[in-house]
Amino acid sequence: MPGASLLTLLDDISTVLDDVAAMTKVAARKTAGVLGDDLALNAEQVSGVRAEREIPVVWAVAKGSFINKLILVPAALLISVFVPVLITPLLMIGGAYLCFEGVEKLLHKIFHSKEELEQKERVRNALHDPSSDMVTFEKEKIKGAIRTDFILSAEIIVIALGTVQNSPFITQVGVVSGIALFMTVFVYGLVAGIVKLDDAGLYLVKDLAQSTWAGFKRAVGRGLLIFAPFLMKMLAFVGTLAMFLVGGGILVHGVPLLTHWDHALAAQAKAIPTIGNVITVISPLVFSAVMGVLAGLVVVLILTGVKKLMPTRT
Repeated sequence: MPGASLLTLLDDISTVLDDVAAMTKVAARKTAGVLGDDLALNAEQVSGVRAEREIPVVWAVAKGSFINKLILVPAALLISVFVPVLITPLLMIGGAYLCFEGVEKLLHKIFHSKEELEQKERVRNALHDPSSDMVTFEKEKIKGAIRTDFILSAEIIVIALGTVQNSPFITQVGVVSGIALFMTVFVYGLVAGIVKLDDAGLYLVKDLAQSTWAGFKRAVGRGLLIFAPFLMKMLAFVGTLAMFLVGGGILVHGVPLLTHWDHALAAQAKAIPTIGNVITVISPLVFSAVMGVLAGLVVVLILTGVKKLMPTRT
């Protein structure tokens, strides 16, 4: 009967939507680690431009991010349909890359802090120099941010696809597309808010009226000015830690020997009196982070060796 067919169709649609919602929650949890890095890197990438140009630059990068997703999502779904065997290797490559990038950031922070300070000083001088070519500077910033977004978006999409690789294709489409759209809107909406925090603080501090409300606004403004740089540093730290946790976690779950060690450590931790249950929760995170750092160091050493072996161009 037509009525029964319609109800069956609606029930099927409802079931698919429920599956998509449930799997999207799982995928969102697994990609949250990369999200912290994505947020920190993009906020850092668009910082350094003139205040009145910050939102246009964020919007330009966001549009580039949407284009990245339009390329990456269909490509990931095609891989899922025609060569699903590639999903696990791609996940492992993405995990190794995250670990490598995390180690690179740590090494850069340790050994190139002076160079980084000099670069920031040059940017500050350019911002206060009316003759400096800020159009070219902005374009370079946008291109760099879009390139960064492409790499991180690929990681997010592959991780999301890995969580639903055994689900029906329609569920894969819904989850991967939903994650891609949500991450883009969330990240760049939050980036826009972060880069304008200091401007909001300056605006509030400028209220010099002699009233309780004005005093409260100035206090909030000063708080924002103090909090904005702290937030950027915190995001950078959390993003780097997330690289090792997520990347290391992918490698641990993809290599049987590491999975065995992880379970063995958790079992030993559980046997410890009183605090065993707490350590059981923490040990997989610590193990993933340690494996992530070690894997990143191995990749850095391999790439350094390859570069040294390659003939130098004259």
